Amino acid sequence: MCGIVGYSGFGDCTEILLEALSKLEYRGYDSAGIAVFEREKIKVVKAKGRLSDLENKIKEEGKPVGVCGIGHTRWATHGEPSDVNSHPIGNERVSIVHNGIIENYKQIKDFLISKGYGFESETDTETVAKLLDYYYDGDPLAAIIKMMSEVEGAYALGIVFRDYKDTIFAVRKESPLIVGKGENESFIASDVTAILKHTRNYYLLEQNEIAVLDKNGIKFYDIHKAPIQKELQTATWDMESAQKGGYEHFMLKEIHEQPTAIKNTVSPRVKNGLPSFEECGLDKEMLNSFRQIYIVGCGSAMHAGIVGKYVIENLARVPVIVDIASEFRYRNPLVTKDDLVVIISQSGETADTLAALKLSKSMGAKTLAIVNVVGSSIAREADMVVYTHAGPEISVCSTKAYAVQLAVMYLFAFEVALAKNAISEEECKRLTDMLMNVPAQIETCLERKENYQFAASKLINADSLLFIGRGLDYAMSMEGSLKLKEISYIHSEAYAAGELKHGTISLICSGMPVIAVATQRGLYEKMTSNIKEVKARGAMVTLLCHDGMCEDKDIADCVIGLPSIDDLLMPMITVVPLQLIAYYTAVLRGCDVDKPRNLAKSVTVE
Repeated sequence: MCGIVGYSGFGDCTEILLEALSKLEYRGYDSAGIAVFEREKIKVVKAKGRLSDLENKIKEEGKPVGVCGIGHTRWATHGEPSDVNSHPIGNERVSIVHNGIIENYKQIKDFLISKGYGFESETDTETVAKLLDYYYDGDPLAAIIKMMSEVEGAYALGIVFRDYKDTIFAVRKESPLIVGKGENESFIASDVTAILKHTRNYYLLEQNEIAVLDKNGIKFYDIHKAPIQKELQTATWDMESAQKGGYEHFMLKEIHEQPTAIKNTVSPRVKNGLPSFEECGLDKEMLNSFRQIYIVGCGSAMHAGIVGKYVIENLARVPVIVDIASEFRYRNPLVTKDDLVVIISQSGETADTLAALKLSKSMGAKTLAIVNVVGSSIAREADMVVYTHAGPEISVCSTKAYAVQLAVMYLFAFEVALAKNAISEEECKRLTDMLMNVPAQIETCLERKENYQFAASKLINADSLLFIGRGLDYAMSMEGSLKLKEISYIHSEAYAAGELKHGTISLICSGMPVIAVATQRGLYEKMTSNIKEVKARGAMVTLLCHDGMCEDKDIADCVIGLPSIDDLLMPMITVVPLQLIAYYTAVLRGCDVDKPRNLAKSVTVE
């Protein structure tokens, strides 16, 4: 959520900032703005709405001309979306952009009001800008350090002072920020995708570090003003991977990238036909030592954990507890030094998930992070890390990142089961080989788009619908329901099919859509009974099952056949039609697929 960019160099700052902000639109936002040094002044232009609204305002008011400035896309927390509450925020002496939440802003605001300061916005950010102004006596570093000593909460800040017209100052605590190094130009950004057009070289700004950058170079300092030497990183992503590549939406492109992403994630972790996580220090002895496993995540990452729970408990007979990160961190969990806590996050910056990780470590548990972004906060904090190889995921709606999280969960389950002697080496090789063949099965699924378009056409006028399933199919129903509701804005819920008679079936009425996921052969007869129950009450049923499994053509209004593999691995296949049904439904309803309302890609605040 929110996006920060900054530029100092010899180029057209306004154009560079706008172009960089466009690469951060996927993060979710409701206003945007820039502050550019124009001669001796800081010129600020900002607007509620999309980046196009800001561009129109710039055309109306005149384009700021300069070679240094900062920009922002804001996702509202304190104060409604408005021009006034948009960033950058400050006064004629200092202007800032901010990601995160300032927890003690009320106390700071009261203090500043007592010193004669007035406030125009409803934001917590304005208190930081005014506090910097209060402490500024000509020494920006001293003012920033004093500010840091008083401000509580999570923040990443890009700061410009009128007296230092070619210089950007940046600092972070909890919220991520990178510093890009180009040829005679420097950048700050929330995400490397924003600056890939200009450079692939960047520094990771660590906790409580201050960066000072201009066209001549970059310097880093700690909170004592002592210089810091940092290692230059190189992004493995390129501009092409961050573009749509001919697809109508990033989401559709990323769905089609899943076979490659799964191959890239699985193949390096298979040795002699068996899963291997030795790269992160997980060996059989360690895996065998854990009493139980916790899996913690948010949204789709948590859903990947639910699949992991089913598979680990089925194969390894080890108890697994799956928790929503925001609940885990506040419920005083019974974590011990004998447990493993698996933390799942695409961005590696999810605030609640990061807090859950730190809590687990404080309680003595070993922690394993499954993340997509190299060098992210969660990756750096965890005892061990497994990087997924999804590449950049631009659409807010997670697809390929979820798929590779599933793939890692399966590999991990196989290795735990082998370490516990719950399965033989031969069985482990069989399962691993099937997982490696999943990309080919997904390719088959992707060829059947007409089926998903037909199913979507039956949903576009729905006000509400249900997903039902049993076992692993219930886990997939949860993910399918989330995908549909977040991009099509249709209210949708997932229920364990066996629970229908315990209340939920009262919702069924004539024409109500029900999507039934039935890929588990041992539960298929039970599922058909549940489907007939809702069908008898007028539901319009879409059924997902193995190719050729549905012999009763009257059981559903639409049957979507799936390529058959072992039932245990069917979630890897099932997720694809669920993603595409959600996608085509959203498209038919005219929704903004890649940037659904009110949502952010990386949730870096509670």
